[in-house]
Amino acid sequence: MGRIATGLALMVLGALWHSPAAADKRVALVIGNSGYQHVARLDNPKHDATLMADTLHAIGFDLVGGRAQLDLDKPALDSAIQAFGRQSEGADVALFYYAGHGVQVGGANYLVPIAANPVREADVDFQMVDVNVLLRQMQGAGTRLKIVVLDACRNNPFGARGLRAGGGGLAQMRAPDGTLISYATQPGSVALDGADGHSPYTRALSATVRRVGLDIFQTFNQVGLAVMRATAGAQQPWVSSSPIDGTFYFVAPQPAGTAATEEARLSEPRSDRDRTPLTGAVELRELRERLYELNFDPDQPDPGNGLRRAISQYQQKAELPQTGEATEGLLERLRQTVDLRPWGSIVYDPDKEKWGISWNHRSRKAAVTDARSNCGSAPCAVELSFYGSRCGAFAVSRDSWALLDRESLQLAKDAALSSCAKSGKGCRIIGAVCADGSGR
Repeated sequence: MGRIATGLALMVLGALWHSPAAADKRVALVIGNSGYQHVARLDNPKHDATLMADTLHAIGFDLVGGRAQLDLDKPALDSAIQAFGRQSEGADVALFYYAGHGVQVGGANYLVPIAANPVREADVDFQMVDVNVLLRQMQGAGTRLKIVVLDACRNNPFGARGLRAGGGGLAQMRAPDGTLISYATQPGSVALDGADGHSPYTRALSATVRRVGLDIFQTFNQVGLAVMRATAGAQQPWVSSSPIDGTFYFVAPQPAGTAATEEARLSEPRSDRDRTPLTGAVELRELRERLYELNFDPDQPDPGNGLRRAISQYQQKAELPQTGEATEGLLERLRQTVDLRPWGSIVYDPDKEKWGISWNHRSRKAAVTDARSNCGSAPCAVELSFYGSRCGAFAVSRDSWALLDRESLQLAKDAALSSCAKSGKGCRIIGAVCADGSGR
């Protein structure tokens, strides 16, 4: 069949972002322990902590130490928690995030420094950090709202080496006044570490706290739902909270009439972060994934130059200077962009004449994966993905084909038939759907 160019509607929503009020003092301590010396190393906590530190900094938190604190031994962990307590004095919000090994012993939860090597239960108080010590530091600071996030609900790494008093996962704790404690999974259960550089919990948390207008309880509820979906129900985050006075937003609701202000902000001259090259492999992969989810393909059609081309297309739509450069500022802007949904996709393999269709997915990746599952062994590399209120249609004849999306199902069908007919006769629609599943 002759190939007809696919017309993809490439659009990006304006980055809806609202900075905290200047009077809202936010302090965070972010810790990621991966490089354990006496038990199995963990791949993701250092990446998770870096992602969360960047996320919290972007929404107005002052970070203890200025960045994520990685691979801390017991003295360093004690020192960081003490510094956190001091910096939290007078703050409106204090947030503690920990990724790494954690164990429960005698009903108490302990954070595991990288050099810990206990052989009996009595060793834990000297080699690990009781979470209650952290809670007392936060209470002593007098902070109005205290948030504790524990992505540490893994198997007891010392169980086979003498410390058998520790159960799987973490124990449930009573939340002191004005405190919310979020566990990556239910107390006593074990969380997944993740296979893509980040744990399912932290990836969901980083994305959700950036959403505009979610209060603290809505935020952690949405995190829980996202993790349950991502793990097919295998992991269910858990929250323990005391009554909290007032309403807290990680990103406050956008006041009416600020759209023009946001558009102007996006057109401001580039900041220093927009001139800082992005070099980390994990961050570059995240950049590619976020561009892909906005319908800018960094690997198509020219993988060698695809990232620069995708960046330029995004910058053009966002009315930014079209530099094509992968920078820290660009990734930060992409993290602030509202997620697009729902997604639909139609995929096709001209050589084997296989195709697939999907709709009503929460991400582009999920929509494409579902559509390609109908192709059998064929790769179905030709892809049309569309989102929101848009609809896609697939027209074929004996010697031509066309995949197009438009604002309505009928417009998509008409456009696909017209495009297909330019190179062949007898074109017909064999697949059409809107992103939300209507019209199929």
